[in-house]
Amino acid sequence: MLETSQRLLALLGLLQTRPAWTGSELAERLEVSTRTIRNDIDRLRELGYPVDATRGPAGHYQLGIGAKLPPLLLDDEEAVAVAVGLRTGAGVVGMAESSVRALTKLEQVLPHRLQRQVDAINKAMEKGPDNTRSNVDAPEIDTAVLSTIAACIRDEHYLRFEYVVPAGDSLYKAGSSATQELPILVEPYRLVSWHGYWHLVARDEQGSWRTYRVDWMSLRMATGRRYKPRPMEDAAYTDFVLRDVASAGWKVHARITVDAPAQEVLSRIHAAVGIVESVDDNTCVLVTGADSLETVAVYIGMLGLDFHVDGPPALVTHLETIGNRYLRAIEAVPKNG
Repeated sequence: MLETSQRLLALLGLLQTRPAWTGSELAERLEVSTRTIRNDIDRLRELGYPVDATRGPAGHYQLGIGAKLPPLLLDDEEAVAVAVGLRTGAGVVGMAESSVRALTKLEQVLPHRLQRQVDAINKAMEKGPDNTRSNVDAPEIDTAVLSTIAACIRDEHYLRFEYVVPAGDSLYKAGSSATQELPILVEPYRLVSWHGYWHLVARDEQGSWRTYRVDWMSLRMATGRRYKPRPMEDAAYTDFVLRDVASAGWKVHARITVDAPAQEVLSRIHAAVGIVESVDDNTCVLVTGADSLETVAVYIGMLGLDFHVDGPPALVTHLETIGNRYLRAIEAVPKNG
């Protein structure tokens, strides 16, 4: 039998897990008598926890609505999940300040072992743009998996896992991270959350940068082996994920020569639009793509810069078609002298 203080905490925890409990259900769970449960309910009320009781055949106990929020009782996984959720919520417009305050309060009362987990995740993660947009299809991620990956990033340990892309999934169908059921060994560097999905940025055994969806990873036994870090610049991880994820789903790929410095083009595009390769001080190449020729044409037109396109042939034909259409649209417009 639990000591009184432990039993009160356990009772409060049970009352927080569902709306209503009968006295006999609580007594059975805590292995005490219903009389003890009544006495413990009275003790909770004396401590300021509003517990409502309904009498009769359908009688039950439930936490009431009080003037102040009683302390939450969270197990280890729940505490880490809440901390990660608050960290992600810090980027939500209108919630940033309150999320940071709540996270600070939570971290102050976490046991040291959980503080290390939360701290590792916070330092290992980044958020992509438009992270506030809800995604009902986003998978649920086991916080233990995030904690394990984050710990490997923190400790600079190799990570081993199996990676399986569900059949028929369009994401990554042409991407750099192919399905592999055999264990993959990588150097993990950053976790990036974007539209509800978690991605790991890592170097593979050949030293190439890769993006892996965390919900498609099955972690294997820890290696305990350290790697010599060769990181990107801090700001580059999120951009890499955006480009890798976006390009994996492109149906149309194109290389556009732009008559402008690379930095000028970079300042005019979103990271998910493509990659900019510098040619010289006045010229660069935009590697871009989209689901359709029309979208690629819009991207190019919105640059507001001179450019040259020599492929793919379908894109050249499409640009010629819309170019002629625009010219015809102004043929009848009188030119000012």
